[in-house]
Amino acid sequence: MNYTRMIFHPVTQGVNLFRNKIIQSITFAQNKGLMPIKRTLFVLCILFFFTLSCEKFKQPNIPYIPIDLVIYPNSMDYISPGGYKYFNAGYRGILVYRILPDQFMVFERCCPYDPEKAGAQIKVDHSVLTATDSVCNYKFNMLDGTPISGPSNFALVQYRFSYDGDALHIYN
Repeated sequence: MNYTRMIFHPVTQGVNLFRNKIIQSITFAQNKGLMPIKRTLFVLCILFFFTLSCEKFKQPNIPYIPIDLVIYPNSMDYISPGGYKYFNAGYRGILVYRILPDQFMVFERCCPYDPEKAGAQIKVDHSVLTATDSVCNYKFNMLDGTPISGPSNFALVQYRFSYDGDALHIYN
């Protein structure tokens, strides 16, 4: 015969007492009609926090233009490390910034704050560490596209890319 021996441990007993108290309080709340109110308040709190957190995921209103561009930053379209080059693609053009020999950042040249403003394009400053909007004079960091000065809350729109050591494929 196989007998299982039950061992009573103070921690296990404490957990069981705690579990029983929770079950009793839920049963009490259900009997008193408090459960629907608590459930409704809980759902409202969750929805409130989700709406607050969605603010940071807002994107600028730049029209979507399909991009599928291949450049050769080591030969035909040479870009030295720390350098940049403009390309005619996207909504107002593409800016490719080469951070290191194998690290790039690819940005849309349209200002994310006011994309409909005529003639507004991002141009790299002489320091090559910032880019400035030609109309509004907002400054953006070249390493990640975040705004440095001006009222823009939006970073520069980044395009996806892949690099195999020879070709840089830019797409969205």
